[in-house]
Order: sequence, then C-alpha cells, then structure tokens
Amino acid sequence: MEKTRKIDFKTLGLRDALDLAMLIEEEAMDRYGEFADSMELHHTPAAAKFFRFMKGIEQLHEAKLRGRREELYPNVPRVVTREMIYDIEAPETHEPRVHMTARDALKISLGAEVKAFEFFDAALKQVKDPGVGGLFEELRNEELEHQELVKKMIAKLPPDDAGDIADYEDPPVMQ
Repeated sequence: MEKTRKIDFKTLGLRDALDLAMLIEEEAMDRYGEFADSMELHHTPAAAKFFRFMKGIEQLHEAKLRGRREELYPNVPRVVTREMIYDIEAPETHEPRVHMTARDALKISLGAEVKAFEFFDAALKQVKDPGVGGLFEELRNEELEHQELVKKMIAKLPPDDAGDIADYEDPPVMQ
C-alpha cells in the first residue's frame, strides 16, 4: 500500500497492527492540532473549534488502542514507526484555507474518515492473521460510524454565508 512503507500486511502481527493503528491516530491528532492552530492564527474560530474537537476524538481512540496494546504487550518496544506511514487518516495538508467555515472543516474531516475507511478496507484484503483482521475490521467499522457522525453534524449546521472565498489571499500555512 502506498501510504505505508516496509509494512507487510500478509505477515503483520497483532502487536504491530496495534502500533500501526496508534500511529495512524497520532498522525491525525497532530494534523488536526496543526489545522486548529492555523485557523486560530487566521481568526477562523468555528473551524479551529471543530479541528480541536477532532483532535480530542483522535486522542481518545489512540488512548483506547494504547491501553489494549499495553495490556497485551507490556514493555515491548514498537517496531512500526511514524516514518512507515503517511496520511492514512490525517486530513490532507493543503485543505485548510483562510476564513473556513465549520462546514468546510467538517467536510475536510469527512474526507479523512473516508480515507481511513478505504485504508483499513484495503488492508483487510491482505491480512492473514485473524487477530489483525478483527482489529482492522473494528477500525474500519469505526470509520463508518465517524463518517455518519460528521454527516449528521453537517446536516445540523445553518447555511454558510455566501461570501466568495476568492476575495481572500494568502491561504494559511501550517506552523
């Protein structure tokens, strides 16, 4: 898979799968934090607030996975590293812009949840270990739940202001 390096899903064991899942959550958590900081810098509080909310969700998932990992494999160092993954669930770096609305932020998050679902769905087709398959199936299904949550949040939002984003120059940059 192009978003992973040196990870063979056919031979992946549960410990490494848990580590991979934790790293995916950490990457997304970091990206949401960067986006929130950028939105605050550019005085876009609604988008910043939502990105902070998503960072918190990713933190909860990472903590849950870490707890499982520590229970099953206490004091065993990680073999899977952050350098082995890229952009599995993290929103795309080019997506934030000046004057984003909450709706814009939610759409970015929805795209990230779809991307994560597709990753786990594709990985499941390669996995041989039943424990890893069970974990990835669970994670894939959680991504579907997250998509539904975000869609419901989008549906509850009032219509966006009809302002033209092209009126603004200089998109925000990650700090």
